[in-house]
Amino acid sequence: MIIFPAVDLQGGKAVRLKQGKADQSTVFNEDPVAAALHWQEQGAEWLHLIDLDGAFQGRSVNAALVAEICKALDIPVELGGGVRDESAARLWFDAGVERLIIGTLALEAPKAYARLCALFPGRIGVSLDAVDGRLKTRGWVADAGLTVDEVLPRLVDDGTAFIIYTDIARDGMQSGVNLPMLQHLAEVSPVPVVAAGGVATLDDIKALYPLSVHARLQGAISGRAIYEGTLNLPEAIAWIRAQG
Repeated sequence: MIIFPAVDLQGGKAVRLKQGKADQSTVFNEDPVAAALHWQEQGAEWLHLIDLDGAFQGRSVNAALVAEICKALDIPVELGGGVRDESAARLWFDAGVERLIIGTLALEAPKAYARLCALFPGRIGVSLDAVDGRLKTRGWVADAGLTVDEVLPRLVDDGTAFIIYTDIARDGMQSGVNLPMLQHLAEVSPVPVVAAGGVATLDDIKALYPLSVHARLQGAISGRAIYEGTLNLPEAIAWIRAQG
């Protein structure tokens, strides 16, 4: 089971949002490269980057910064936020990103998404972001009119390599994970699942861990909790490794 430290980019800084709201951001580090290096030094195996400027504006202003982060790290980087066409995908892969997370495009333009999966096999995942089981798009502000179960078979057929499930109501709130939904998704999904939203303490990691053994949970993303210290990253990694 992998813990993915999250570094969210907005205005050239590392921030965290509450429930994905652009006007509720907290700056955690003026230097995102330093933030990324810190988590690598703490034992992280992957870094989870979100381009908030891209997510909210539909285009990125952070290409140079992302390239700098990828160059500085020895661990792989996954990135999401505003990736809505082939040129954006190529931009990020050229910058050194290992895999991409697609949201809006996957739900609103299935043919374009399937083509992207075919062009970059094994490197494209989907962010399924939901409130009460209903999926959201366009930076979590538009209702997709679908549920996770309704869209999952098509996404897998399209070539999705992995799924990130975010419970928006819990994101940045440190309220604990939506374990029933994550258990259901990890059991029915034929591709790896990553949990996001509400990962607040070591107890959340302990609750999720069995899903990485008996189902398809690949790991969990944590942002605000590791920045504010309610989840100690080295301690959590050590606990996972101790399970054998």
